[in-house]
Amino acid sequence: MTILAFDLGGTAVKFGVLTTAGEILEKGKFKTPDTLEEMMQSLVDVKANYDYTFQGAAFSCPGAVNNETGIIGGASAIPYIHNFPFKQLLEEKLGLPVTMENDANCAALAEVWIGAAKDKQDIIFMILGTGVGGAVIRGGKVHHGANLHGGEFGYMLMDRDGHTLSELGTVVNAATRIAGRLEVPKAGIDGLRAFELRAEGNKIAKEELDTMFYYLARSIFNLQYALDPELVVIGGGVSERADFIQELIDYVAKVKASVPIATISPTVVGCQFGNDANLIGATAFHLA
Repeated sequence: MTILAFDLGGTAVKFGVLTTAGEILEKGKFKTPDTLEEMMQSLVDVKANYDYTFQGAAFSCPGAVNNETGIIGGASAIPYIHNFPFKQLLEEKLGLPVTMENDANCAALAEVWIGAAKDKQDIIFMILGTGVGGAVIRGGKVHHGANLHGGEFGYMLMDRDGHTLSELGTVVNAATRIAGRLEVPKAGIDGLRAFELRAEGNKIAKEELDTMFYYLARSIFNLQYALDPELVVIGGGVSERADFIQELIDYVAKVKASVPIATISPTVVGCQFGNDANLIGATAFHLA
């Protein structure tokens, strides 16, 4: 038996046929449709193109996903999937049992199932992009929270001026600050260029990246003592840089050293899966 998995994104919908062991047999993608009707037809067409016997359909979705009610709250770049019984419509159109889970939670579940956090029961998964998102896994399951906002680490306030972790703890926003201080267009400095400037000896780039690492490390230290995970897994494009993970580990150690009574050192690792994580995690959720 196989699972038909979909990852609904703002620009593209990824899909795949996965085994119950998480192996991807086939995969593809299509441009995210402009309307709900077009989305439904595209999903039906994907299913029709395969001859597999599907056990069900697993969806990774943006927003506050409630698999029990079938409704996705909040807002996203796909506005037409929100605030109505979306799951029930999917089951009707696809003729399969459907499960839905938040995209960040799916990425975390992929790592717990067969990735960097395999065999771990309690982890924090942080996704670094424009902001900081993620998931909390407790007892091997997603901790959604009372308002389905578990893992929204980016909202954490990091200083007395009200700056959030999303503002202070991402390479994207560090690059924006570097561009502003150098008085160059924001488009001229991305994350990669920020690290290049630092390597070239640019003091502003060094200051802003130091600030980014410090606040990100501080948040990890705080989360370690608040939730006591076995592992902190870092995802997002920047996590693919081995030197980024090591530098973050070094900064976490510095933060810990500043608190003499702290005896626990957070264990920080990079994620194993990239673009396929949500498909794998959606499948894991479906099979749970």
